[in-house]
Amino acid sequence: MRLVLLGPPGAGKGTQAQRLVTRHNIVQLSTGDMLRAAVAAGTPVGLKAKAVMEAGGLVSDEIVIGIIAERLTAPDARNGFILDGFPRTVAQAEALDKLLAEKGMGLDAVIELVVDQEKLVARILNRAAEAKANGEPVRKDDDPEVFKSRLEAYNRDTAVVSPYYSARGQLRQIDGMAAVDDVTSAINGVLAKAA
Repeated sequence: MRLVLLGPPGAGKGTQAQRLVTRHNIVQLSTGDMLRAAVAAGTPVGLKAKAVMEAGGLVSDEIVIGIIAERLTAPDARNGFILDGFPRTVAQAEALDKLLAEKGMGLDAVIELVVDQEKLVARILNRAAEAKANGEPVRKDDDPEVFKSRLEAYNRDTAVVSPYYSARGQLRQIDGMAAVDDVTSAINGVLAKAA
């Protein structure tokens, strides 16, 4: 099972990815985690990424694709994977297609969690208020200004990936505003058809 999960920050991708990992015995591949692991392991691509990050730059698509290419050959990815946080641009989606084709692989599904962004902002604000009221620290990502900035970046840069996959007939959209268990059921339904 090879999947891409799309959707804005706060849409529930992390929650659903964890359920998919458990159900299908596959790995969740987060580009941020992969970058940190490659840097820590001192791989050739990791060393390139480290140099760029230490200089304060953004890691190029070439480096990110290189890290993903390395990661897909790891034994735990044999059963499949969920790409979370990647691809973020059409160029990355095209590079992923090429990489998978070179490895004789394809995607089983591209699932987008579709949300009402105004309600999503309200949900995050409520979650932050509840944390404060309970005396708990507010997650950095739940800070209203940080969250709104991440959402703007998603709308500007990443939302264009959905039409890319839609044009290829690969995109399946799920109501991300539904109850968590209902979202899981809808995803399982899409995957059952893909199998």
